[in-house]
Amino acid sequence: MGAHTRVVLLDLLVERSEFGHGGNQEMVRPLADSGSVEVLLLTPQMQSHEAGERAQSEGEALLTEDDVPHWDDDFGFWQECELQMGGNPVTFRRIAMPLHGDDELTAQWFNGLGVDALYCGGSRRNVSIWEDWMEGCAALMRASVSSGTPTLGICFGHQLLCKALGATITRADSLSNGVWDLDLTAEGRSDRLFQARRTGADDSPVVLFTHKDHVVTVPDCCTLLGSTEHNPVTAVRVYDGGGNALPSWGVQFHPEAAKTRVERAFEWGHITEEEMDSFQREHDGAGILASFASVVLEN
Repeated sequence: MGAHTRVVLLDLLVERSEFGHGGNQEMVRPLADSGSVEVLLLTPQMQSHEAGERAQSEGEALLTEDDVPHWDDDFGFWQECELQMGGNPVTFRRIAMPLHGDDELTAQWFNGLGVDALYCGGSRRNVSIWEDWMEGCAALMRASVSSGTPTLGICFGHQLLCKALGATITRADSLSNGVWDLDLTAEGRSDRLFQARRTGADDSPVVLFTHKDHVVTVPDCCTLLGSTEHNPVTAVRVYDGGGNALPSWGVQFHPEAAKTRVERAFEWGHITEEEMDSFQREHDGAGILASFASVVLEN
């Protein structure tokens, strides 16, 4: 019998089926290669505060259509679905989360879920244009990190993690789309997140970007792992107060943007031809996700 893994995933691109639900599948695919996976999906950007209060009281509270007054009706609401991935069942289930932003209460709620990892992916919203629901997400990121739960912030998730830990986020005038080599620091070269696959120049990972917000300072509790010419704080790892590395990372790029997902997004009109052209180069995202999954499975 294989492993059973239970994770929380902030589903912030729910309205974009390929980069949203499809991207979620790519994130957890390496876990599914080792056994069944249960994914608890959070959509705080569409959820009511009343549902958040119920979650705080009940713990794992299923999300209903009545709980999501801001739902994007172009993507139909569903509460649960099951897929087969890697020969194993993967269940996606929507639950409510507290939105109050209180660190202690959020930690109580999160720890009560008993999950093995937390993922936070991309979003069409912006950390530089702060919204009230992001307070709950920032508290959730801090709760996950402080509990020692493996945590991976991707794009918006990277910015949110860094902001939650004290970094400054700024907004550029133009969108950065493309696939670039990641210039690793000495710490990045030895970090296990980047050990699986590095196909770029000088043994560097090749990674895919699409973003306007930029993390411009490294939180005091983090170490810089990598940067690019257009993005100075591209990958970080979190450390505890004693200087010990925690299993928590933020990456500005999109390791979940598999080529088939990008191609389908273009076919469905979710990205432009110019964006499609900028994403043609193969990248090393799958290896990075596999490295994170190995941490989750060992933890």
